Amino acid sequence: MGGSEIVLIIFVALLFFGSKAIPDIAKTLGKAMREFQKATNEIKREINESGDGIGDEIREIKSTFQGAQSDIQEGIRTHTSEIEKDIQEIKSDVTKGTDNITNTIKND
Repeated sequence: MGGSEIVLIIFVALLFFGSKAIPDIAKTLGKAMREFQKATNEIKREINESGDGIGDEIREIKSTFQGAQSDIQEGIRTHTSEIEKDIQEIKSDVTKGTDNITNTIKND
């Protein structure tokens, strides 16, 4: 709003309400503005508080998933180790079997 618009509004207010009613109107508007500001601040506070709760829940869910991920990775490591051990045993058995066959063929 420009200065001329404010002057026009004040002039119109003086015409409608008179000079005696202007202070009461200003008080009423001031109270209304304070109430509006209180309501706005209350809404902001509630939004921030609910956002904080969501952040805690997200951190909890993230922690749960990280724990599950660690458990799965450990299980995979354990099974991989067991599979590698089995493969080495099979490889050793195949090598022994191959050596036995080779020795049998050489001896015949």
